Amino acid sequence: MDVPPQTGPTPLPLLDAGIFQHLEKSDQPRLCPPAASAHPVPVSPSPGESMPQTPPFSAMFDSSGYNRNLYQSAEDSCGGLYYHDNNLLSGSLEALIQHLVPNVDYYPDRTYIFTFLLSSRLFMHPYELMAKVCHLCVEHQRLSDPSGDKNQIRKIAPKILQLLTEWTETFPYDFRDERMMRNLKDLAHRIASGEETYRKNVQQMIQCLIRKLAALSQYEEVLAKISSTSTDRLTVLKTKPQSIQRDIITVCSDPYTLAQQLTHIELERLNYIGPEEFVQAFVQKDPLDNDKSCYSERKKTRNLEAYVEWFNRLSYLVATEICMPVKKKHRARMIEYFIDVARECFNIGNFNSLMAIISGMNMSPVSRLKKTWAKVKTAKFDVLEHQMDPSSNFYNYRTALRGAAQRSLTAHSSREKIVIPFFSLLIKDIYFLNEGCANRLPNGHVNFEKFWELAKQVSEFMTWKQVECPFERDRKILQYLLTIPVFSEDGG
Repeated sequence: MDVPPQTGPTPLPLLDAGIFQHLEKSDQPRLCPPAASAHPVPVSPSPGESMPQTPPFSAMFDSSGYNRNLYQSAEDSCGGLYYHDNNLLSGSLEALIQHLVPNVDYYPDRTYIFTFLLSSRLFMHPYELMAKVCHLCVEHQRLSDPSGDKNQIRKIAPKILQLLTEWTETFPYDFRDERMMRNLKDLAHRIASGEETYRKNVQQMIQCLIRKLAALSQYEEVLAKISSTSTDRLTVLKTKPQSIQRDIITVCSDPYTLAQQLTHIELERLNYIGPEEFVQAFVQKDPLDNDKSCYSERKKTRNLEAYVEWFNRLSYLVATEICMPVKKKHRARMIEYFIDVARECFNIGNFNSLMAIISGMNMSPVSRLKKTWAKVKTAKFDVLEHQMDPSSNFYNYRTALRGAAQRSLTAHSSREKIVIPFFSLLIKDIYFLNEGCANRLPNGHVNFEKFWELAKQVSEFMTWKQVECPFERDRKILQYLLTIPVFSEDGG
């Protein structure tokens, strides 16, 4: 397939073309407004005294071997942690908590901090963990003792502050809980008392956290407003089907520009997903936890769900745009337009939009348009479908994803850093990793080896979600994509 020269990122190589199959004979579009109670189903595949220095996420889990940085400290000999070949495999919950807390001679490796903070919520609420960490810091390091050794406090304070900083930066949503914020401020106050340098660092940490939480609240308000606007417009469309005159091509005639704007939406929504949401989606009652009310709170996975809802919306938008025109030649033009958009998404590394577009084009109201498809040059679409073929556990897609990830690591421009995975498959992989191994071993130990593998997958996502979108925003196009009414697929 000839790919025209682009000014964007280096295109990823496409594999050989597959065969596109028409599924239905009728050539009449059949889309209907969704029922009031209908919700899109997620489209997913089938069955020292200085502050300790920490590496960026991209370098955290870079070893080919397992868990190489989680070395055994002098205090692990008490028997609460189990190692093999110097790798931490399991431990009692209490021992793992103690391993999280720094002392004068020890600071936990960042892979351990991320892994334990990520997985501990399967066993206890974050506020319970924070309370235990605060207790260990205050009591063991004698931060509450006014006659304590000032030199020792000066040595331990930066390490405790660094641990709190990593927690607030990586899992800021934990601190929407007032109990978390109270404990954080209490411990930070103890660190900062009497030391001007620490006081400034503490203030900076808390201000940064507050900014992140404020941005999250604003983002949630925007999502609610977008949803309300879209619902209102759909109500108008139901009563006046011809009230919408525009289509996507009149708003954005260039497929490459639309792919860029889709990438804007993808990266913004990715950025607001907390890593803990992948784990909290699987939270169940820990059989060793006697507190029956421990998991009475609603699972906090709103941002993850909003991202899946965006995938559904884009799929239905594609099907709606294709089926709305009356004439076959206009529908064929729309199909070819979206094929070009999908191709550009692939070249950018935006696999989620790519898969949503393919999903929309494979919905029965579109796939049954046999006479329309006869007017379409499908060779490019065949290649894209083959690329996202689910056979062999999405082997072709996984190969392309690895290529995009490698390109991102060696990128010379911000455009080449973009990696947006097919999100439903990422969730499925994490789900099966969680289901495939027990959280607890027969002796009651936490299966840390499992959670390290889980953290390795989530940390890669963390690297991808932090990429800033290099493309210029077009508010008109973005507003259209986010608020234009879309129909749902007729299940009949």
